[in-house]
Amino acid sequence: MNRQGTRMRTAIGVAAAAGLALAGLTALPATAAADGLSVQYRTSATGASADQSEPWLKVTNTGSGSLQLSEVKVRYYFKADSASTTYRFACSWAVKGCSNITGTFGTLSQPTATADRYLEIGFTSGAGSLAPGADTGDMQLRFYRSDWQTLNQSDDYSFGAAQTSYASWSKVTATRASTLVWGTAPTGNDPDPDPDPTDPPAEGAALFDDFNYTGHTDPKISEHGWNVRSNAGGPGVPGAVWAPENVTFTSSGGNSVMNLETSTAGSGASTKQTEVLTKATKFKNGTYAARVKFSDAPKSGPDGDHLVQTFFTINDLTAPMADDYSEYDFEYLPNGGWGEPSNILYTTSWETYNPDPWQAVNQHTEGRRSYDGWHDLVLTIDGSSITYFIDGQLFGTHDAAYLPERPMSINFNQWLIDLAGQTSTTPRAYDEQIDYVLHVKDQVLSPAQVAAKVAAYRTAGTTFEDTVPGS
Repeated sequence: MNRQGTRMRTAIGVAAAAGLALAGLTALPATAAADGLSVQYRTSATGASADQSEPWLKVTNTGSGSLQLSEVKVRYYFKADSASTTYRFACSWAVKGCSNITGTFGTLSQPTATADRYLEIGFTSGAGSLAPGADTGDMQLRFYRSDWQTLNQSDDYSFGAAQTSYASWSKVTATRASTLVWGTAPTGNDPDPDPDPTDPPAEGAALFDDFNYTGHTDPKISEHGWNVRSNAGGPGVPGAVWAPENVTFTSSGGNSVMNLETSTAGSGASTKQTEVLTKATKFKNGTYAARVKFSDAPKSGPDGDHLVQTFFTINDLTAPMADDYSEYDFEYLPNGGWGEPSNILYTTSWETYNPDPWQAVNQHTEGRRSYDGWHDLVLTIDGSSITYFIDGQLFGTHDAAYLPERPMSINFNQWLIDLAGQTSTTPRAYDEQIDYVLHVKDQVLSPAQVAAKVAAYRTAGTTFEDTVPGS
C-alpha cells in the first residue's frame, strides 16, 4: 500500500471467476510430446456431481534440456453447468508452492457437447525449471461454482472418474512457449488462433514518456502531466520530506533516464524521499509498462535501510474499506522489511483497506531473491484478471475480484519503511532509475509487443505522447 507508512501483507479472498474469452487448442496426438513434456492427471472427487472438481496434475519434462515452467500452460476442459455459471480456482497444496501456480478460466471458441470452458494452469518464475526426466510433483488443484452449488462433472471433457491415481492423460493439453506439445483438445478448437505475440499492436490511445527532461524544474514535466512531489504525507518515516531536487535526469546508453534518490542520516528529519506521479487519474484497463533499475546497495554510505522502490497505479481511498479503491504495485525491498529479512519483490493487487485498525483486502505474489539491475515490468488489466510480467516472464496472475472500479494515476516512488534496518547516523543515499513508461488504453499487450512499441517510438524520435482521454 503506497499510501501507508506501515502495513501488513495480507491476502484475503479466494480466486474469483474469470471469463477470459480465449480460443481453445486443437486436437494433437499425445505423441507430439516426444521432445517436450507430458501431463499426468488424477482426481480425488470421483462423483458425477461434487462440491468441487479436483483435477490434480503433474507436469514431466520429457525433453533433453531444461524446461522453464513459466513457459508452460496446461488446460483442463469442462462443460459449464449453465451459460451464466461462474467458477473459482484454488490450489490446496503443491510441491512447487501454490503461490507459484496460477489458474484462470476461459471460454472455448467452438463449444462441444462436453466442453465450453477451460481452466488454464500457469506458473510464475518462482516455480523454477525442470531437469530432463523431472516432474513438478503433486499439484492438488480444485475449482468450484462461485455460488457454492453442487456442480456436475460427469459431462466434462477432461474429467476421468476412474483416474484415482496419476497416469498420463491426453484429455488435458499443454503448451510450451505457446506451442502445443501435449494432449488432444475438444474437436474444432484450432491451435493458436491469437495474433503472434510479437505482432505490433493496433494503434490506440497511449501514454509514452522517455523522460527526456533537463531537471525537476523543467516546465515540460508539468506540461506533460507529471507532478514531482513536494507535499508532506505518507508513506515513509515520520518527519521525512519529499524532495523534488532529488529527481534528476541523465543520459544512459543513448536514452534519457529519470533518477529518484532517497537519502537519510538515520533520522526522520534527515530523510528525503522521492516520488513522480501523473496529475491525472485517467488510467484503468489496458497495459502498463516501465523499464526500471532496482538497486540492492546504496550509491554512498552504509547499507541496510528498509527501502521500497516502486512502479504502481493507484486512486484515492474515499472511505475505510471503500469498494471502489484500486492499486496495483511492483514493490522491491532490497533489504527486506514488513517482516521480511532480506530482498523481496512484491506484486500486489488491492481491493480495499482500512487504515485504523489495519485491515487489507488484496492478492499478492512475491519473489524472494535479488532483483538488482534493470528490469522490464509489465502489468495488464482486462475484464477478467490482472497479470504481472518481469523481463518477459509471467510473475503472477490475480483475480477478477481485484479489478479496478475507477481510473488511477501512474506513479514511481522510493521511500523508507522505517529506520530500524540501519541505525547509523552516517549519511547514505539510494537510487532507483526509470528508462521509460508506457500505458496503452484498453489493450492487453504481450511483453514482446511492449518492446516493439517502445522501439517504434524511439525509432520515430518520439520522446513523449499522451493521447489517453481524461476521465
